Amino acid sequence: MQILHPFVGSPQQYAEHILDPDRDRLQHCPLCQAREPLWAHGFYCRTLVEMGWEGAIRVRRFLCRVCRRTISLLPQFALPYLRFSVVVICQFLSARLLQGRTLVAAALTAGQAGMPYQRGQFWVRRFCRQAEALAAALADRVPAPPAADFVTRALQKIQARGAIASHRFLLGQLRMHLLGWPLSLAPAGGRVSLPPGEVIP
Repeated sequence: MQILHPFVGSPQQYAEHILDPDRDRLQHCPLCQAREPLWAHGFYCRTLVEMGWEGAIRVRRFLCRVCRRTISLLPQFALPYLRFSVVVICQFLSARLLQGRTLVAAALTAGQAGMPYQRGQFWVRRFCRQAEALAAALADRVPAPPAADFVTRALQKIQARGAIASHRFLLGQLRMHLLGWPLSLAPAGGRVSLPPGEVIP
């Protein structure tokens, strides 16, 4: 399971921040709710593309001694299962869907010159698919602006609240992914598991 790390700062600052093994240790398990500190369980590396920066970051992992499951502390500027940051994706979506720019121009706005148009279409398609749910989730957090559709309303709410703050609320409080969980994952972000012999239709 991935939860958000409370750190605020750049990827470079984050890399220095997590060098201390005792910093940000989880004091209880968010899965089984056991009230005892989790064990440090190393790191895994993942790539990240941020505005003006691209590289690999380490993500801290913890192990619950009660339920024997691992918890990953994902930095709040990163999205689960996507290598592009929250800010990059939101900049692109705002340029494309709110300002009506072309895929190429929207990619330039997000600092991604030469980005394949298929990636932009993928982001737009996944965001539009769950725009209604995102707008509803943020309804109590941001005053509802006048909008012709849910896509516009959701993006306006995200802009008003801020991309990272919206992501922190959606994932941290509601387990909602900004672009929707991949089909291989359950709605809360856990891997789909089927009893032996069953197949996905």
